[in-house]
Amino acid sequence: MEKEDNFGDWYLEIVEKANLSDKRYPIKGMNVWTPYGWKAMSNIDRFIRQELDATHHDEVCFPLMIPETEFKKEKDHIKGFDSEVYWVTHAGLNELDVRLVLRPTSETAMYPMFALWVRSHQDLPLKVYQIVNVFRYETKQTRAFMRVREIHFFESHTCHASEEDAQRQIEEDVEMLSKIAKRLCLPYFLSVRTEWDKFPGAYYTVGIDTVMPNGKTLQIGSIHHYRTNFSEPYEITYEDENSEHKHVHQTTYGMSERLLGALIGAHSDDKGMIMPPDIAPFQTVIIPIFSKDNSTQVLEAARALAEDLSDHGIRVKLDDRDTRPGSKYYDWEIKGVPLRLEIGGRDIEKNVVSFARRDTGEKGQIELKSAGNGVKLLLNMISSTLLEKAKASQMSKLQEIDSLDSIPEGRILRFGWCGCEECGHKFEDTYDMKILGTPYPAEEGYKGSCIICGKDAGQPTLAARTM
Repeated sequence: MEKEDNFGDWYLEIVEKANLSDKRYPIKGMNVWTPYGWKAMSNIDRFIRQELDATHHDEVCFPLMIPETEFKKEKDHIKGFDSEVYWVTHAGLNELDVRLVLRPTSETAMYPMFALWVRSHQDLPLKVYQIVNVFRYETKQTRAFMRVREIHFFESHTCHASEEDAQRQIEEDVEMLSKIAKRLCLPYFLSVRTEWDKFPGAYYTVGIDTVMPNGKTLQIGSIHHYRTNFSEPYEITYEDENSEHKHVHQTTYGMSERLLGALIGAHSDDKGMIMPPDIAPFQTVIIPIFSKDNSTQVLEAARALAEDLSDHGIRVKLDDRDTRPGSKYYDWEIKGVPLRLEIGGRDIEKNVVSFARRDTGEKGQIELKSAGNGVKLLLNMISSTLLEKAKASQMSKLQEIDSLDSIPEGRILRFGWCGCEECGHKFEDTYDMKILGTPYPAEEGYKGSCIICGKDAGQPTLAARTM
């Protein structure tokens, strides 16, 4: 099946053939992570942890269930999630006095505790994060990693003494995102979401969107500024230097397993996945090429090569299965291993190892004595090529329009918008597209008119059909 012809079916086929996830668990939308898929996700988690730890966030782990009494304290929040949550009503045969929610996100779980933890300005900023599963009753067609009901989720939560300090946290989140996305070779758009599409309870939301091959966007994360919208109902206050009690200002930043789904869409081809080297469970696979009389010698050389690469910090897989090389090539191409290495009798005679890049198909040879450094260099080149190719693909899907006379298919549209809800809803309802929002940060010097009403547009907006 070809990627460009039917992305949806192609995607499902690749997930299954690469053995990233098993959807046969008897609850729809709650899939089993297989070893290969979990290794990739764990590598993504590792990069997230590195960035959060480096910016002085502390990792926590909160309980799964939230009392209904706490969940309902922020009215906009409960309104936004009420149709998506799972309720626990019984413990054994006993009906619970207070219903429990399986967390859809953790504001209402964490903030009663924040009210106990924060007392003084010396306790601020409070910066914590967790990597856990959240549960939302997805009503659309489920699709591995992109639309599921049990979601592997990262979320950071912070408390600050002022709105200005909370805004500085938003900027830090954006910087962390750029570093994580670079390792995943993923381009993205940052957009301030519309008032009707922002996170329930937020002052504003910055959506993080990437583009799929069918021209639709996939939201891979979001960053939220809350002001005091949550600290007031949850009474999260601190005593300042003048002994005055004030409500904290809060932010959150979240991403999910959709990152893995985005990678599949952005980097794969008709042969299968192409894993970015930094997240690939195996960065290189070694295929011994045997002849009738040299199997022992070749296998010894392959094992020595694998040990050398491992010593250089490279995740390597030696495929010594008793099957034809062509079958091995096929298996690892589907799984997207960035670099294939082949070693046979002639390579040993020349003191080289042959390579084939998964991204470009380029082939060549590396001297065995410098294999570690040579493979690292190739992996860096693959990462750069994947990122540049993905950026070019994303920008090729972006189209500026100044008229509604002809709306192109399979494109992300950029146009002027006055910002009023009436014009926004009129566009969305008429063209069955979603307004993603205005650029973050705001675009300086923009001159344009609202494509709907003709009034001055202070900012451009992006609109797209979404996954």
